Amino acid sequence: MVSDGMSTGTLNMASLLLQRKEGRQSHWMQLYIDNKAKRALMDTASANSFVTDSAASSSAWGGGVRVNNGSLNANPDGSFNKPILQKFKEAGKSVGCVTSVPITHATPAGFCINNKSRGDQNDIALQYLPLKFDVMMGGGQDYFDPAKRKDKDDVYKKFDEAGYITVKNKKELFNLPASETKPLLGVFADNGLPFSVDHQSDATLRDQVPTLAEMTKHAIERLKKNKKGFVMQVEGGKVDWAAHSNDSAGLLYDQIAFDDAIKVAIDFAEQDKETLVIITTDHGNANPGLFSGSMTEKNFDYMHHFKHSNDWVLNGINKNSTASQVIERLEEAQGYAIKKAEAESLLKHYTVLNEEGLYNPKKLPFKELGQIQTAYTSIGWAGMDHSGDYVELAMFGPGSELLKPFVKNTDLHNFMLDVTEVRQRL
Repeated sequence: MVSDGMSTGTLNMASLLLQRKEGRQSHWMQLYIDNKAKRALMDTASANSFVTDSAASSSAWGGGVRVNNGSLNANPDGSFNKPILQKFKEAGKSVGCVTSVPITHATPAGFCINNKSRGDQNDIALQYLPLKFDVMMGGGQDYFDPAKRKDKDDVYKKFDEAGYITVKNKKELFNLPASETKPLLGVFADNGLPFSVDHQSDATLRDQVPTLAEMTKHAIERLKKNKKGFVMQVEGGKVDWAAHSNDSAGLLYDQIAFDDAIKVAIDFAEQDKETLVIITTDHGNANPGLFSGSMTEKNFDYMHHFKHSNDWVLNGINKNSTASQVIERLEEAQGYAIKKAEAESLLKHYTVLNEEGLYNPKKLPFKELGQIQTAYTSIGWAGMDHSGDYVELAMFGPGSELLKPFVKNTDLHNFMLDVTEVRQRL
């Protein structure tokens, strides 16, 4: 289970938010409190940098070798490292991936395929086709739908013809018969799934798009039927996207959505007693934190009532908007009123739209909005990019007793193969 781009501050603040809003810890932190999980730090570097990207980090787990940033189980000399889900599939286990970003994105792909470029998602979609993995769910219609692909290739049709069952909304997923055994491809959004804070505030989205926890539950129900066991990767990918945008609402509520998926996995593992649950992140991102001040608690408690992400706020503004409209939109979304001068400063960006950053195709002013919000939420940011931090690694279940206090990301590849007794059969 991977909360992509989760800095330590993200884990901390999500649990603090749940304490103040619901009177409980996050499920992840509760595992520590109850002494149910083994805990370690993990070094996340790639082959060519202290600071990894998601492709290299997933490949470290997936292929057991550190590769350069941007590569998926592909070495600089052109050779490939066999992805771990292919190894488990060959050992007779059911396998799958569930994510809140495109299923073709770097983190699931690092467990599944080889590609010199993580950006070649059109090709990655086709690479999944012959693998016949049992469950693949997330976003990414842009890479399957002929109306959205540049080459107009009907990849959905190819999956159908290859014997997959394809679902494109929550109702279709929930209505699948329990007896269905065909490989499942679930694609629920053009690109990434909606931010959780937006999803929970929109009845239409709630009706059409499953949550990460719901997808995880359905995946387990399908995969657990195999008497030889199963291996699944679950990714909270929008945590990373929100961190890149300094979007506190997107970040913390997607971390909580990931935490809900943790509960689904732990509940199953506690009942099953034969399942190892690994919970971690691939790298830090933006290093957010809650900072002291006379209004810290009051400011942070605005988060209880957030209805929308910064992504929702900024995409509803244009160069013809007024400062009053900006103030009203932000107050509607997050419950506080910024100053007129701050609204006017945001509006200036809409005449040029030149802000850089990942997952910001419209070049919206995420950085400035994140900086403005610090005065209202007491949440600050160190940057808008990945960091080289050592990260949290937790394990629950059989095999967790073998976890050492400090590991390299590549160590997890053989760890997973060893505790399942698959490596000795390779």
